[in-house]
Amino acid sequence: MTTKTRMIAVLGTALTLAAAPLAAETLRLGDFQSTTHIVSVEGTTKWMAAVEEATGGEIGFEHFPSQQAAKSKAQLDAVNNGILDAALLGTPYHADVLPLNSVVALPGYYGSAAEGTQALQTMLEAGPLRDEFLAAGVTPVFGFVLPPYQVLAKTRLGMPADWASQDIRTSGSTQAMTARSLGGVGISIPGPEVYTAVERGRLDAVLFPLASVPGYKLNEVVSHISTNGSFGGYSFVMVIRSDLFDGLPADTQAKLVSLGAETAAHVAQAQDASVAGLIEEWKAEGIDTYSFSAEELAAVTEATGAVSTDWVERIDNDGAISVLETYSELTGN
Repeated sequence: MTTKTRMIAVLGTALTLAAAPLAAETLRLGDFQSTTHIVSVEGTTKWMAAVEEATGGEIGFEHFPSQQAAKSKAQLDAVNNGILDAALLGTPYHADVLPLNSVVALPGYYGSAAEGTQALQTMLEAGPLRDEFLAAGVTPVFGFVLPPYQVLAKTRLGMPADWASQDIRTSGSTQAMTARSLGGVGISIPGPEVYTAVERGRLDAVLFPLASVPGYKLNEVVSHISTNGSFGGYSFVMVIRSDLFDGLPADTQAKLVSLGAETAAHVAQAQDASVAGLIEEWKAEGIDTYSFSAEELAAVTEATGAVSTDWVERIDNDGAISVLETYSELTGN
């Protein structure tokens, strides 16, 4: 091969490499929801598709739903240990390392998923809630909440006396305090296991967001569902391991976050919109979908009023009071 020929060959190789697309970054993303759950359909999978499109395939995903890679309580550890690169965390399952984020579980604050999500997104931009995630080795990309929790039970629960000694499924220690304030016994059971627990009589009632009921088919095992209560909430936060996130180009980081904000607002609105239709379906199935009377609401509100104060004392963190004050201001309560 002549010198001229070698130069042409080298130049051709260089041009080929320059024209080749950047290698895709495939993130292993875990969550504990099924792909048919509204949180996945309108949230997780929607965000993944939007990111892949916006980055031209620079960022891709390998999705592990339904606890395929790690149990609900082990999602954060899986990210930190390198089993996963990202995860949609259910924050109540990680209250030991994210105690301030459990503020969302307090009763009586937000009235819709859209309202609660807007408050959470604001608090994840800067401040104690964000700092907790960073200290845990992950970066929060976006977060959203489920609609306010209602009570699903085998018998109608209204006045606090009705709740006495009832075994009630709660999401995390903060919501367990709500059940106890009403005289019940809070029992923590992961969502995928609740159906069987109710069916077999281990649980008398469940505190659950109505938009999530179809994903777990709980309407098949209860006969009474409240519609106007506010027994706390539940937040999901999409996180990426911080060293990985920090290594991404700034414009890619910005796309992940901006698309996350759009997704958070969308999935919140989708959940709120689904509730009215679900209530009508359950009525047609013969389920007692009921509203608490003014007297019942007043009694329940009074009984659960001390939960926020107890939460601040239990958290025993200098930031708890300011977090609660900010949360209260943002939700208008």
